[in-house]
Amino acid sequence: MKDEKFTKYEIARIIGARALQISANAPILIKIGKEQLEKLNYDPIKIAELEFEAGVLPITVKRPLPKKVEEYANLKEFVEEEIPSSREKEKTSGGELGEEG
Repeated sequence: MKDEKFTKYEIARIIGARALQISANAPILIKIGKEQLEKLNYDPIKIAELEFEAGVLPITVKRPLPKKVEEYANLKEFVEEEIPSSREKEKTSGGELGEEG
C-alpha cells in the first residue's frame, strides 16, 4: 500500500479484516487464476495477504494523535479565537491615545 509503513499489529488487523470480507463472498481485488486459487486452497487469509502485498486494499489506518499534541492544537485554536492579535491591540490603544491627546 503505497510507501506507508504499518506495524505488525496494523498488518494483522488489515489482513484479518480483508480475509473476513473474502470469506463473506466479497470480490477478490486481484486477478488470481483458478490454478493458483487451488494451490492456495481457497484460503481467504492467503488471498488477503496477496492483495495486501499488491497494494490494492481500500483499507486505511487512522492513527490518533498523542494526547499532548491534541491538547496543544485545541489550546492554539482557543487562543486564536479569544485573544485579539497584538496589531489589533495597538490600533485600539493608539486610537484612544490619539483622541485624548
